[in-house]
Amino acid sequence: MAYTRMNVGKADGVGSIELDQPGEYNRMPPAFWKEFPRAVQELDAGGDVRALIIAATGKHFSAGMDLSVFTGGGDNPAQGADGGRRGEVAQRRIGEFQDAFTAVAAARMPVLAAVQGGCIGGGVDLVAACDMRYCTEDAFFCIQEVNIGLAADVGTLQRLPLLIPDGLMRELAYTGRRLYADEAQRAGLVNAVFETHEAMLEAVRGIAREIAAKSPLAVASTKHMLDYTREHGVEQSLAYQRVWMGAVNHGGDMAKYFAARAQGELPRYDDLAPLP
Repeated sequence: MAYTRMNVGKADGVGSIELDQPGEYNRMPPAFWKEFPRAVQELDAGGDVRALIIAATGKHFSAGMDLSVFTGGGDNPAQGADGGRRGEVAQRRIGEFQDAFTAVAAARMPVLAAVQGGCIGGGVDLVAACDMRYCTEDAFFCIQEVNIGLAADVGTLQRLPLLIPDGLMRELAYTGRRLYADEAQRAGLVNAVFETHEAMLEAVRGIAREIAAKSPLAVASTKHMLDYTREHGVEQSLAYQRVWMGAVNHGGDMAKYFAARAQGELPRYDDLAPLP
């Protein structure tokens, strides 16, 4: 697929999606919502991407959803219908936006977000779906929707409470104030803060390469179980872990590890199987 809003690539087991409309502060018009989930799914489907970095060019990570998403007008198939029927179409459209970032959470590989400058509105929805977040000293996060008369509806209110304390979550959601890098780190939203964009990207790429060197089956299983456990109790998750490991723990990667160690070498693991 040709991408107009982002650069997409992969090398040595690490995939990258780089938002690349810096003149527009990487806002998210209708084209973004088509291209972004396709990029994630294509990188995931190949089986050879073991970690994915989502980054951006320019001063800001993302200014969030573009106004054109709300003012499409002519492309509204429910125009002229009654309120209930317009609402039925609208909730389905919101579901499509939500699915775009659920693709990140559902990807088999860990996803790392590298944030500089403003991460606003839809940008927060996006990074909340990632496994880990890193930012520069000038970064800030803002649940912008409440400032323009909306409740955030693309994942922030569902995912961010799993990452930061409840009181802080509610304060940010109710006030729309900015959460700056140092407070974001103290709250646990970001793993580390870097002085420059370049230093951040270098560090994040290093972490992604370290993940890519591990057994991709073990990493994918770990991500799956962490996500499952977050939504279920300990006992239910332990029971499910037994079933999961019984199904996937036959790849021979432990044997490859010990055989390589015995030879004084680093283990090399097969990629995950491509998805149909």
